[in-house]
Amino acid sequence: MKLARSSLFWIAAVLILVGIAHSVHRHLEHGVPWFPGATDTLWDIEATVRLDASGDPVRVRLAVPGDAPGFKRVAEHTASPGYGLSFVDNGHRHAEWTTREAVGPQVLYYRAQFQVDPTLGSRHVGHPPEIRRIAWSPSLQVASAQVLRNAYLQSADGFSLARALVRRLADADNQNAQLLLSEYPPSTTLVRLLNQAEVPARTVHGLVLEDGRRRQSLQPFVQVFEGDAWRLFDPKGGTEVQDEEVLLWEQAGGPVLVVEGGRNSRVTFSMLETRQSAAGLGEQGTVTDAVFNLSIHSLPLSEQAIFQSILLLPLGALVVVFFRVVVGLETSGTFMPVLIALAFLEMNLLPGLITFLLVVGGGLLMRQAMAHLNLLLVARVSVVIVCVIGLISLLSVLSFHLGFTSGLKVALFPMIILAWTIERMSILWEEEGPRDVFKQGAGSLITAIAAFWLMQLGWVQHLMFNFLGLQLVVLAGIVLLGSYTGYRLLELWRFRPFLTPAGGRT
Repeated sequence: MKLARSSLFWIAAVLILVGIAHSVHRHLEHGVPWFPGATDTLWDIEATVRLDASGDPVRVRLAVPGDAPGFKRVAEHTASPGYGLSFVDNGHRHAEWTTREAVGPQVLYYRAQFQVDPTLGSRHVGHPPEIRRIAWSPSLQVASAQVLRNAYLQSADGFSLARALVRRLADADNQNAQLLLSEYPPSTTLVRLLNQAEVPARTVHGLVLEDGRRRQSLQPFVQVFEGDAWRLFDPKGGTEVQDEEVLLWEQAGGPVLVVEGGRNSRVTFSMLETRQSAAGLGEQGTVTDAVFNLSIHSLPLSEQAIFQSILLLPLGALVVVFFRVVVGLETSGTFMPVLIALAFLEMNLLPGLITFLLVVGGGLLMRQAMAHLNLLLVARVSVVIVCVIGLISLLSVLSFHLGFTSGLKVALFPMIILAWTIERMSILWEEEGPRDVFKQGAGSLITAIAAFWLMQLGWVQHLMFNFLGLQLVVLAGIVLLGSYTGYRLLELWRFRPFLTPAGGRT
């Protein structure tokens, strides 16, 4: 027995040493910081081009950015097996993939990394676009003149005119503006109105930056010029856009994607926010060793965004082991609290708690209502699953109509796990009574909240995603906790009579 326990400690020690060594190596060799606030902010942007090829030669041209206002491109990579690749910069920079023959679905990847650099936020004009002559149909001519006249009276220059026009285009009660929007999209309408007022403007395409977003599309913005400066406007949202909010992907007013020899083409974008020291930035575009390529950091960004959540699961498991083995809490299902904590991460704690209590409470009532049907176990669980889906759908619809956007994420709760939890609680209610049900339910919520509190810390998410060796350290902690055979903290309550003073009687 002593040999087995000593071996377990040696295994845990080796796991800890290997995990720490790997993390230190990644910090020193690749410049990945220990804390997120100590370095430069980087945005990894990945464009995924999909198309169906018909067997003919294929040529794909994708607009790709250089340095953008507020952002400096520090690296770019592509993945395109079987395709030739070249970068063309003739005032409209783009990547061009070519192949003699391709059949069936094709997927091409372009990935770039941008460093946030406010010094590149210059609004100096390079070459403003030419002002085009605008022709409207008779009905639109009257509407455009009315909208432009009202906005012009409340403006002093091109920028203030653009703000006034954007407000009117976003006003659903402005009939003239809505008539124009019924014929043209918002960005085109704004550009035409500004050109009609002799203000240079053009449509550009950019990405609204938000960490972990997947399958996003470029959004059209309007670049308005005045003298030797320009500003960016969102005609759909009715606001002026700041540099740090949007990465301009296509700035020349040209097409984003052109495909020859294929059909059903589309491009989507994924993005991740990362941190890195300045010393490691120079190596970012040249790291090609096998160890790096076999890591999750070489995966497409859409998959990396998924791993940001998956890599937090071991921490949740560590919390569950601690509360069950050391504290002595009972939970409904062993690792159900971890999945609930993940849902809390997406919904925030208070909306998540309310939703969980409503779904589980409603499910228990429905389960008790159908107890007299005497269904078999599989049928009972299936009925509960259907009821849970119905409750989640109802909560989503009610949240939407009441204006609670966080309630729309209720579908993130693991429905199958919730159904099994409701079934287990119902059986426990019948066999042991409501006291044990509430005890296990409270234990599950306390454990889930503790796991959520740990997993939502920004520096914890940074460490677990960027230093995979720490997964071994967490594993060692689970192994050590699993070998604990002493009293649980809640069991110490049994010894409270020993705290009574000698001779004391009650």
